[in-house]
Amino acid sequence: MTKVAIIGTGPCGLSMLRSFEQAEKKGEKIPEIVCFEKQEDWGGLWNYSWRTGSDQYGDSVPNSMYRYLWSNGPKECLEFADYSFDEHFGKPIPSFPPREVLYDYILGRVKKGNIKNKVRFNNSVTNVTYNGKNFEVTSRDKKNDKNLKENFDYVVISTGHFSVPFIPEYAGMKSFPGRILHSHDFRDAEEFRGKNVIVLGSSYSAEDIALQCHKYGAKSVTIGYRHNPMGFKWPIGVKEVHYLDRIDGNKAIFKDGHKQEADAIILCCGYLHHFPFLTEDLKLKTRNRLYPPKLYKGVVWQNNHNLLYLGMQDQFHTFNMFDCQAWFARDVIMNKIKIPNDSEIEKDINKWVAMEEKLENPDQMIDFQTEYTKELHDLSDYPKIDFELIRKHFKEWEHHKMEDIMTYRNKSFSSPVTGSVAPIHHTPWASAMDDSSKTFLNQSKK
Repeated sequence: MTKVAIIGTGPCGLSMLRSFEQAEKKGEKIPEIVCFEKQEDWGGLWNYSWRTGSDQYGDSVPNSMYRYLWSNGPKECLEFADYSFDEHFGKPIPSFPPREVLYDYILGRVKKGNIKNKVRFNNSVTNVTYNGKNFEVTSRDKKNDKNLKENFDYVVISTGHFSVPFIPEYAGMKSFPGRILHSHDFRDAEEFRGKNVIVLGSSYSAEDIALQCHKYGAKSVTIGYRHNPMGFKWPIGVKEVHYLDRIDGNKAIFKDGHKQEADAIILCCGYLHHFPFLTEDLKLKTRNRLYPPKLYKGVVWQNNHNLLYLGMQDQFHTFNMFDCQAWFARDVIMNKIKIPNDSEIEKDINKWVAMEEKLENPDQMIDFQTEYTKELHDLSDYPKIDFELIRKHFKEWEHHKMEDIMTYRNKSFSSPVTGSVAPIHHTPWASAMDDSSKTFLNQSKK
């Protein structure tokens, strides 16, 4: 019998498990599956933890989730085609849920089946090698401190790429008297109440952590961008300046000459695609981009078609794209999709990479990833979902953010699965300090 190793049970790993479960429900014979999860529970980054650095077993903590995170994109754009928000919550809910609500939705789909018995929790994969015939996977049972070697026909890498931070250094950091941390270790904006905060970066984490700190009472937030400013209409107390040059005592000095007293520096400088458990011939090496080279259809490793990667792209689309990748990967493993010859693979990868390199703005990037996801969707039996509506929603969302970065989360969108329209949340995001599921899901006006 074919044996498959899945590494990681974040949204990508859960999509992979779900895809096999759905095939089995249709009466198909599925492979033997072993899923390795280094954390105590599934959910990946959504499995919020107070821990930073190392866990109790000395393993690095993969979690980058912070306490007051709310979805920064419409939930309708990430909805599962086979499990709607309406089905899970029994009613339409607002378009921008907080972390706890989204986590509940993600897990709701997989809790219904017998998926969990395929997962080994507190198990880290420490080494994967390929001998020309199959993969030898070495894993460590962290609780019992035991190592195990097993052979697998296929390996699916679903570890994500938002858990190993890229941490640069700037002159003067060693003598800075305040706190320096990467967004990976950011947990609670309350820590920075009354403080002058420097945020370095110009992507989603910089944008959202800057807003978090402002919302929870930071004295000032100064965002340092490296290449281009995000350019939003920031609220009073938040500003963007050109990138950090150096630290002098408790002052941050920027490239444009701007000086700012600082109590804390938060590095929102991105993450590394990092796979220390893979041998060099199996390792994806890429920066964060919409179409990483060497992955056929963004999934199958070009040099070994029994190795599959999920969710390795820079992302507009998320959960339903991961589903499309997982359904495609499943059908490759189950021989329902035939991989073409090497020259066809090379041609297809080069086509997508060349298209990506011509993209100039967010609208074009949204179109690119929508077309990619639609192509994958057409290759499997993943249920119908309105990707054209999702494309439209993404572009409206971008427009709302440029109109007012503080109010875009107060907007409403319609479901690409059920068509239902989200109600407006009872409390505007900027003043919604209680982000518990109970408060969010109680839609009576406050």
